[in-house]
Amino acid sequence: MNSALVVIDVQESFRQRANWAAVSNPAIVDRVNRLVEHARAEGDLVVWVLHAEPGTGDVFDPALGHVRPIEGLTPAAGEPVLTKTSHNAFTTTNLQQLLTERGIRELIVSGIRTEQCCETTARIGADLGYRVTFVTDATATHPIEHRDAPPGRSLDEILADPRTLSADEVIARTEYALAGRFARITTVEELTGS
Repeated sequence: MNSALVVIDVQESFRQRANWAAVSNPAIVDRVNRLVEHARAEGDLVVWVLHAEPGTGDVFDPALGHVRPIEGLTPAAGEPVLTKTSHNAFTTTNLQQLLTERGIRELIVSGIRTEQCCETTARIGADLGYRVTFVTDATATHPIEHRDAPPGRSLDEILADPRTLSADEVIARTEYALAGRFARITTVEELTGS
């Protein structure tokens, strides 16, 4: 076991938001399941990471019950399930300790949001000395509003704004930023051979 698949924030919280209708990868559960099956077959560690914002009263507040894997994803007995409160999977968890104890040297990154928690985890993982593989089509994101956009707009208004970055633009930017610097970019099919 040299590799660990890290499944980041593929959780019900995101499906509770209005912008889920514009998610880049509606098939993320199927793609993550393919990676999980492959990792298990290879004897690799699968680490599940969930994002929580306790006491906020929003969809990431564990008290509301949405901080759990999206329906269709099920951690197996013995697979670590970590809860983070930062954008990356390292800072507020014991992920690095788990990886070190098991002699893991390679991370395979998947999850929600491509440019936020997934990219940040990949960058920190690389800085910590891990070989990082970023499986872009096993990540998902949403269009991003311009920094000067007024708050509280509907999804239709956000999508109609020419300053909004499309999900495809966000994903492309992440691949450009990571490739050759922090991670090897790949697909589910390339990684699993199926």
